[in-house]
Amino acid sequence: MANIFKTVFRTINLVLGFIILLTQSVVHAEDKLVNIYSARKEALILPLLERFEADTGIAFQLVTGKADGLLKRIEIEGEATPADVFITVDVGRLYKAKSAGILGQVDSPVLVETIPAHLRDKDNQWFGLSQRARVIFYAKDRVDPSELSTYEALTDEKWRGRFCIRSSSNVYNQSLVASMIEHLGLEKTEKWAAGLVANFARSPGGGDTDQLRAVAAGQCDLTIVNTYYYGRLLNSDKPKDIEVADKIGVFWPNQDGRGAHVNISGAGVTKYAKHPDTAQALLEYLVRPESQSWYGERNNEYPVSSGAEIPPTLVFLGAFTADTIELTLLGENNKAALQLMDRAGWR
Repeated sequence: MANIFKTVFRTINLVLGFIILLTQSVVHAEDKLVNIYSARKEALILPLLERFEADTGIAFQLVTGKADGLLKRIEIEGEATPADVFITVDVGRLYKAKSAGILGQVDSPVLVETIPAHLRDKDNQWFGLSQRARVIFYAKDRVDPSELSTYEALTDEKWRGRFCIRSSSNVYNQSLVASMIEHLGLEKTEKWAAGLVANFARSPGGGDTDQLRAVAAGQCDLTIVNTYYYGRLLNSDKPKDIEVADKIGVFWPNQDGRGAHVNISGAGVTKYAKHPDTAQALLEYLVRPESQSWYGERNNEYPVSSGAEIPPTLVFLGAFTADTIELTLLGENNKAALQLMDRAGWR
């Protein structure tokens, strides 16, 4: 009888040991995973995520969608959200995510040391991954670049009926105006916005690429767009896109002052991340010089890491002085910017 009890006891121990090992294996497997909600299109980030998985052994699951929709989804999911990382564009959306309480603090010396202070949240809840400049583009055959100088000078009467731009609902324009509020004050910025509206060649509409096409087609002579849209046309395999790019020149405004307006794409770790360590590992991987170089070349954006190479397309656009305003201020000024644009008639 004693032998029977010993045999049963050994069997129970073996089964329990197997269960423990299996559980540890599952936990370990779950630890080697990161779930990502991304407002960046899959084609713009997937190859880099695949490199991340190959280099680190950390698997990933990617969900893409519109920024506001993904943010609202994380809010609704609450503690049950599977999202570990939220990736989006423009500091206005990152600020909105932080204000909604969906991001958590990340204590990473790597991120703090690699990313300049003005390109990350002061509470380490979001971090810039790439930079994009929003500057002036002009028709080469109708505008002499010597006529251009600053964003403020675009209200000059000589540009009456010659300027086109996206609507005030576009967050890129909101952030530009928010930066001007910080630099010029509310009253002067509103006067500038009204002057800009007076120079519109047409009602605002379409995306940045549509503005560039309008300049090339002679519908307007000037516009303000993000540089990467121009980069896409330059690198397109479609002859019509190259033809559009050839007709347009880039001008870096405010080079004798605060510099050209720059914004970011960025990311944060969610407040209820189930895999915070792998989420942090992903962000740190994305700011490595080699990752930054690839990311910049694929997206025609500027790296946040000083050790990364500038993509050839952006080297072609030339060196410039960038505005180093603390980007958090753009989020704080967003509501005032939108209200100001409405009062100025910028629809």
